[in-house]
Order: sequence, then C-alpha cells, then structure tokens
Amino acid sequence: MKEIVEGILKFQRDAFPERAELFKGLATRQNPKALFISCSDSRLVPELVTQREPGELFVIRNAGNIVPSWGPEPGGVSASVEYAVAALRVSDIVICGHSDCGAMAAISSCACLDHMPAVSHWLRYADSARVVNEARSHADAHAKAASMVRENVLAQLANIQTHPCVRLALAEGRIALHGWIYDIESGSVSAFDGASGRFVSLAEHPRTRAVAPAHPAAI
Repeated sequence: MKEIVEGILKFQRDAFPERAELFKGLATRQNPKALFISCSDSRLVPELVTQREPGELFVIRNAGNIVPSWGPEPGGVSASVEYAVAALRVSDIVICGHSDCGAMAAISSCACLDHMPAVSHWLRYADSARVVNEARSHADAHAKAASMVRENVLAQLANIQTHPCVRLALAEGRIALHGWIYDIESGSVSAFDGASGRFVSLAEHPRTRAVAPAHPAAI
C-alpha cells in the first residue's frame, strides 16, 4: 500500500494541477464517447492503451472481458451497459481481450477451478466460445489458448447484442461494436472485421468495425 499511497500523493501534487480545468468540468458531468469492456488483468489498462483522458471512456472490467447475455435478473455488467448506452448514449462499444489471458487459458486447458467456484461460474458465460474452440484443431496449448481469446471476443459481441438497449441503438444507427485483442508484449491491437469475418491489424485498418449500425431508415 505504501507505493499506492505515494502514487496518490504524486497525482495530487503533479498530475492533478496540470488537469485542474479538466477535473473542474468533470466534477458535475461526464460525456464519454465509448464504452470499453476489458479484462481485469493488471497488464491491460484501457486509458493507457487508448491514450484517453479522464471522462472519455466508460469502462467495465471483469475476468475474461465477459458480457452475460440479457436475462430476467441482469447483474452489474448489464446495468453498466444499459447506463452507458441508454443514459450516456455512447457511440461505440469496444470489447477487448488480450494475449496471455489467464481466464481463457483456464477454459482452453479445462483447468480445475473447484477451489474458485465464483470464477468457475462466471466463466460459464464463455461456454459458446469454448464449444467452438474445442471443435477446432490447434497446433499446441498456446495456440489453443490464443484461439480461445479470439473466440471469446466474438462470443461476447454476440452476447451484448441480446441487450435491449444495444439492439435499439444499433437499429437506430447510433452505435457501432468493436472487437479487439491487445497483445501485451508488442502493444499491437487486432480488430475483428465484421465484413470479412477475420481479425486484422487495427493500425492498418483503423476504421474496422465488428458490427456497424443499421441504417436508421431500416426501422
């Protein structure tokens, strides 16, 4: 905790004064443009990777960057998605997985999680990705885990579209969905291209989207 407290004091002494006007404006309102859903892994920091300032991203982080499908008893992730889309009216949603994901490695290797029942239950929301990944051939365990990361991003993109607020926003043509994978070692990002059905370099294809908004005339 010593380092964390020292970090707070450094923030108050150095970083906060440089952004005093920004925080003054954020004190009573927020207007983020994107909802960023990522893993809780300490090596992936959404604001750092995207170089966004406070107030520019609405962030949800959990084990495995998971979005449960809409159900009769929505939980905290569903509530946060609904608030971001219906109240804050973000224009983009990013679901971002990452390399060397412990959650996806556990799923792909069928690791026993009996000693962590909450984790085991939570990762069941990636079952559709697991089934697809198990049906594929993989060169080795590492390749299988990397494939699981990709399949999980696709599964969560499908899950989030079951949320009424997201379906409405897509139908109204006011939101787009993005599926990314961040490579920890290189810093590169791969994005799922919904048009071609494959992951491509975001640096080479910056306008890539997983799901484009519908034309408003369609409704």
